Amino acid sequence: MKPAVSVILPVHNGGVYLDGAVSSILSQSFQDLELLLVDDRSDDGAVAALETTDSRVRVLNSEQAGVAHAFNYGLAHARGRFIARMDADDLSLPGRLEQQLHYLECHPEVDICGGCVEIFSEQPIGDGNRRYQSWLNACKTPEKIHRELFIESPIPNPTVMFRRHAIDRLGGYQDPDWPEDYDLFLRADEAGLKMGKPEGAVLKWREHAQRLTRTDSRYEIERFQAAKAHFLVRYRLCNRPVVIWGAGPTGRQMHDLLDSEGAEIQGFLEVHPRRIGGKKRGLPVWPIENVSGLTDRFVLVAVGAAGAREKIGEFMAVHNITEGTDYLFVA
Repeated sequence: MKPAVSVILPVHNGGVYLDGAVSSILSQSFQDLELLLVDDRSDDGAVAALETTDSRVRVLNSEQAGVAHAFNYGLAHARGRFIARMDADDLSLPGRLEQQLHYLECHPEVDICGGCVEIFSEQPIGDGNRRYQSWLNACKTPEKIHRELFIESPIPNPTVMFRRHAIDRLGGYQDPDWPEDYDLFLRADEAGLKMGKPEGAVLKWREHAQRLTRTDSRYEIERFQAAKAHFLVRYRLCNRPVVIWGAGPTGRQMHDLLDSEGAEIQGFLEVHPRRIGGKKRGLPVWPIENVSGLTDRFVLVAVGAAGAREKIGEFMAVHNITEGTDYLFVA
């Protein structure tokens, strides 16, 4: 009989963490599952060293290198009505699959279910990761995920559970020149698919120096920004001219990336008195008070300092400028 959930776990040199990741899936409170462990050309012996006789585990060897290809190979062999993602260095909490299935049952309009996380590490967790975790775990409703998608990827990849029709519609993961998971969620948003999360953490997300996000150049900040610029121009700006809030390095980088994608950029907004009245990239730099006269433009806020988004959001609300419709945070 076909399982309800297929959990796909791509692994390249899972090392000492792999056994814990596998055990965390096999010990779920929801048991009607299969675990497809897709070996992405590992050479550390961790897959062969797994000690499990559980008939729900299938080991596959990916035909192409790379995490996207490994997942897609697993997807082609998956039998479940729901497809869950897992990473080799993380730990799914015992109720994860049960929580996510219940959420999807209660929210039939949601196509992709993510999850809240607990970031953990052998080293102390820094303030940046704590702020990131707070932001991630506050992005739960489809409306908020849609609105804040261009700040960062609001769904941690190893938490995701797809309805089968959704991941099939997207054609699985692609292998772009930026993070494959962020690319998938941007494509899902473009396609009108809804994404949401249940209350409560479903995964312990391990932070360590060997994570793919720390070692692959496609996960550098500029690559995230390039993905944002590409999809902003492709579908979210709706051909409206752009004004960038922030003429500092992040704003200028966003300008260059948008320009390379063919966007019409008309100027910058700034609070810094020494920049106001000058030019950046040959465009005027206006005081932020000018925003009320820019209602036909789309404002992209390229300022990511701690606490800045809240203050800018309050300023925009006073000027009756709506997030998502008239402006977006992109940093």
